[in-house]
Amino acid sequence: MIVGIVGKANVGKSTFFKAATLAEVEIANYPFATIKPNEGVGFVKINCADKDFDKQCNPRMGYCLNHKRFVPVQMIDVAGLVPGAHEGKGMGNQFLDDLRQADVLIHVIDLAGSTNEKGEPIELGNYDPAEDVKFLEVELDMWYLGIIRKGWERFARTVIQEKQDIQVALGKQLSGLKVTEEMVKEAVKILELDKEKPNTWTEADLMNLSIELRKKTKPMVIAGNKIDLPGAAENLKMLKQQFPDRLFIGCSAESELALREATKAELIKYIPGEKDFTITNESRLNDPQKKALEFIKENILDKYQSTGVQQVLDLAVFGLLKYVAIFPGGVNKLEDSEGRVLPDCFLMPPKTTALDFAYKLHTDFGKKFICAKDVRTKKTVGKEHLLQHGDVVEIVAGK
Repeated sequence: MIVGIVGKANVGKSTFFKAATLAEVEIANYPFATIKPNEGVGFVKINCADKDFDKQCNPRMGYCLNHKRFVPVQMIDVAGLVPGAHEGKGMGNQFLDDLRQADVLIHVIDLAGSTNEKGEPIELGNYDPAEDVKFLEVELDMWYLGIIRKGWERFARTVIQEKQDIQVALGKQLSGLKVTEEMVKEAVKILELDKEKPNTWTEADLMNLSIELRKKTKPMVIAGNKIDLPGAAENLKMLKQQFPDRLFIGCSAESELALREATKAELIKYIPGEKDFTITNESRLNDPQKKALEFIKENILDKYQSTGVQQVLDLAVFGLLKYVAIFPGGVNKLEDSEGRVLPDCFLMPPKTTALDFAYKLHTDFGKKFICAKDVRTKKTVGKEHLLQHGDVVEIVAGK
């Protein structure tokens, strides 16, 4: 699973990415600072299962703070987008090609309206952030349409002549966009298209199909960045009213980055996503640092209860993709062979069964599956049992 950070240039996209990953990326005040996609590891936040067992876990990957488990996810920050990207404008072609691999998108926009459509800095409030919401969706929809429309007449004739199932044929044709047969089936049903006669589908039909498949393959949360700037909070309210079916979260990527770097330097104690931090040694802070931390506390944390960055990432993975976090464990022993308590936590897709999880742990566990056990309740479950977010599961397999 890959989380893609998208948006036009200079809205704080790379700052958001660095805040989420602490990766060394170029952050510059000019369009296309990100030429090649930055790749890194971010972390989604869950309540750790260790607390239920009065233990302290020892993660093999990720980390745990005050029984809050941070589980790694792969993230990419792709090149900035401008209107006309699907026609190759700006870094458009590269942007869209890099985007193929993403399973969910975080669209970073400038809530304060301080960057124009080209990603150039302008006076605060001189650009309507609603335009960013519209143009990015249009670019993605047109990109999908271009791929679907390419050779469509020949494709449609072949499907009819060879009596192929349209959902199978289209699913295969668009697999590079992570489109599945089921997605095509649902889209065709929603749009009431004649699946027996794809040659009769109009340009409008293909456009609507592109939109439906884009929504299914690239679900999106919109991160309204620069929430601390004048006019940003009012713009966020306006956007939620104007686009009631979109997901918006206000955030300050710059504040989150400052808090995480201060934590890394051991100047403060801070758990990502929390509404406060603790200064560990005030004598080590210079005046500008003290003022910056005071500003973040008063204007971000006290007002909004978080910087928003962690909430955006969690919503993308758990809210949109509906992934669940599952811990391997034993009914009689939570430690691995090296004595680490609950060392692993896996992010699994929705409707994951006990058998799916067995295969995730090891192919032999899946092939020789006998049963699974809920470590909390000690209840034995079968291979079709659907796992729930936060479950601790023991897999019993034959030799």
